[in-house]
Amino acid sequence: MGSILTAAAMAALLFISSRPAAGQTKPAPRTADGKTDLSGLWSPDRNFIYDIASALKPGEALPLQPWALKLAKDRMSKDDPEANCLPAGVPRMAPYPWRILQTPTLTYFLFEGNIHSYRQIFMDGRGHPKDLNPTWYGDSIGRWEGDTLVVDTAGFNDKFWFDFAGHPHTEKLRVIERYRRPDFGHLEFEVTIDDPGAYTKPFKLFGHSTIEIGTDIIEYICNENNQDVIHITGKDSELRGTFP
Repeated sequence: MGSILTAAAMAALLFISSRPAAGQTKPAPRTADGKTDLSGLWSPDRNFIYDIASALKPGEALPLQPWALKLAKDRMSKDDPEANCLPAGVPRMAPYPWRILQTPTLTYFLFEGNIHSYRQIFMDGRGHPKDLNPTWYGDSIGRWEGDTLVVDTAGFNDKFWFDFAGHPHTEKLRVIERYRRPDFGHLEFEVTIDDPGAYTKPFKLFGHSTIEIGTDIIEYICNENNQDVIHITGKDSELRGTFP
């Protein structure tokens, strides 16, 4: 399937058309060993698509260093790597469903959007390699704290944007994600961003997804018939006013 609709249009469509699924308030399922089972097809959170500042607590602002603020202001939407069919990175989301597949030793995040990419989270107690090769999704290791899955990711490259607004990061980035499933139909997550290369202090983002029932990930090949970029000028209309 080609990228005929713009990513922004698809995001708006998903956001507007999303409806609670039957049975969302049932208890969260559990695995054979008693852990919360996060497996399922989940909706994206639009705050992790357009502007991560929207995922902060009310009244907070992103603690950008001056150079990072200037870069975010200067970046044009047509230059967004995600709009050019490159991986979204972490914690950014594409405006399409994504699936969690949970096993005792590995947890996978499978993405419909962009380039059909994935993340693998190692759950076998290993640490990060001593000499990490910088990558788009980094190296992720996970552990359980009660009913919360804690994911520690390091080893990022500096190529992806945090969002369509163009917020940057450096290879010093480290991300801690905390996922919990309070009931069958809801996934809540807290993301701590620690990047002393681009931000003056760590900060937390908050998001949520809802279960997608009666559908599945479909084939989507961003590189095929990608008509987005030639129509994008300046900052996307969703972002006008983001920067003073």
